[in-house]
Amino acid sequence: MKKRHQIMPRRRTRKSRRSAWERLPEDELLQVRLCDLGLSVEGSRLEMKIDQIYAELARNDILFRPHFWLSTEWFTPDGVPGVAMPFYLAHPRLARLEEKQMLELEGGRHEDCMQILRHEVGHAVDNAYRLHWRRKWREMFGRSSEPYPKLYRPKPYSKRFVLHLDSWYAQAHPSEDFAETFAVWLSPGAQWRKRYSGWPALKKLEYVDALMTDIAGTRPKVTTRARLEPLAELRMTLSEYYAKKRERYGAEYPNFYDRDLRRLFSIASDQSNGELASSFLRRVRPELRSLVGEWTGEYQYTIDQVLREMITRCRELRLRVSRPERQVKLEATILLTVQTMNYLHGGHHRVIL
Repeated sequence: MKKRHQIMPRRRTRKSRRSAWERLPEDELLQVRLCDLGLSVEGSRLEMKIDQIYAELARNDILFRPHFWLSTEWFTPDGVPGVAMPFYLAHPRLARLEEKQMLELEGGRHEDCMQILRHEVGHAVDNAYRLHWRRKWREMFGRSSEPYPKLYRPKPYSKRFVLHLDSWYAQAHPSEDFAETFAVWLSPGAQWRKRYSGWPALKKLEYVDALMTDIAGTRPKVTTRARLEPLAELRMTLSEYYAKKRERYGAEYPNFYDRDLRRLFSIASDQSNGELASSFLRRVRPELRSLVGEWTGEYQYTIDQVLREMITRCRELRLRVSRPERQVKLEATILLTVQTMNYLHGGHHRVIL
């Protein structure tokens, strides 16, 4: 443990570092290394959300309190009863940068952040009490030792899994199934017995309810405070971080067939005065991206890559808008949604947590 006189100068250094990069223009900010941001969970806007999670655990007489640290994304390392949180949620300037770079801010809204936190705390509780070692746990969810797939094929209408995070994430892996079930169970006012009445998933919720009663008032078996990939040890710049993140979420996207675009738009000579289809799609791009993201749960950056491909192909085919904008916008949304859903059902959905 560090002595008090060793801690105080470090805090002053963090404050001076932060005040320096807060004033930088964006191009210079992107050259700052993650380890030089000087951020921590303590004193950030994330503390209030952690306090809420602690209160929810306390209401259920769960003594365990996970530890939290900042890193590049949300994750709970295997065997560690703690949760990493994305650094950009700790500061409004970085939250704005994240949204600009990735077109969305995962966990930016309070309730969205709490949903993710409850999921990750489910993993932490599992690790703290070694719940996945129990035979009944394996019977309900499967073996946590199963390899994580890079991609998974969700079944949107399955009632064997709870619905919590987007993209039917409980179906990705047995550990995710447990974490999602725990998150639903922990959520205040969820009324999960009524919501999942008649669903096979209700048996999992009832098991988690009994399991939490069993560990209530008991100390966790695993108490390590280990932190994987903490922000202070990450030497990549913000620019390098976003380059890698965009590659991760934009590497694969469904193909759009020319015939679909020709049905949507027109190449007839008598419509040569109509707006270019490529210009139209650029103009409505944010609206389409938001609508399709809301319905499919897919990352907006991934959807935007699909839209970019559409725009490029419309320009190459010299397509124009030949019908009322409202109708074309509706059909463009439907086309994009269908292609995204085909993408998901084709086994191309990423495991992200």
